[in-house]
Amino acid sequence: MTDTDSPTQHAQPAQHTQPTQPTQSSQPARRSDATRATILTAARERFAADGYERATIRAIARDARIDPSMVMRYYGNKEGLFAAAVDIDLRLPVPEKVPKEEVGRIFVEHFVALWEKNEVLTALLRVGVTNAAGAERMQGIFKEQLVPVALRVCPDPEQVPARAALVASQMLGMALTRYVLRLPPAVDLSREEIVAWLAPTIQRYLTAPHPGPSR
Repeated sequence: MTDTDSPTQHAQPAQHTQPTQPTQSSQPARRSDATRATILTAARERFAADGYERATIRAIARDARIDPSMVMRYYGNKEGLFAAAVDIDLRLPVPEKVPKEEVGRIFVEHFVALWEKNEVLTALLRVGVTNAAGAERMQGIFKEQLVPVALRVCPDPEQVPARAALVASQMLGMALTRYVLRLPPAVDLSREEIVAWLAPTIQRYLTAPHPGPSR
């Protein structure tokens, strides 16, 4: 056997699979995401407890156990932090997938489920009734998310803003009395009772003919 025929001449080194290690660049990104999440959680709780005016960057930073400069670094100021803390997707049902005669019931069930499990909405409502920034944010959420959905089921497109406002008045009124003011009769209502009372009203607001004289 010649040197060129040697079996060791063409042998390939064994391949060893190395476990994937997080890159140095991904680790700071993960820490940044975790820090942001901690700040937002503390901000939501503080805004809900104190309202917009009384809540401070310093108090939120203390709750999050970080330096106030970190809050400023990520969000700039209290207004920016508030906007990020109450960035809410209502995830409203899609009317095309809902029988028209069931829209009211499904909407009420959806909203009640949201309020029961989402403290951000309660925080936003608390701030919205006392502060212009909170009210503006609440207006934006319902305009951007409720109006387009109402447009798909309302019989007259020109009436959509008014009908969406009526829907909001019912759902926010119930949320205010049940989750913010905590009026005992409202708190004592079961979810099934809330749906039974409000669903026909929401259905009428969204789908019934205009009750007044034509203009």
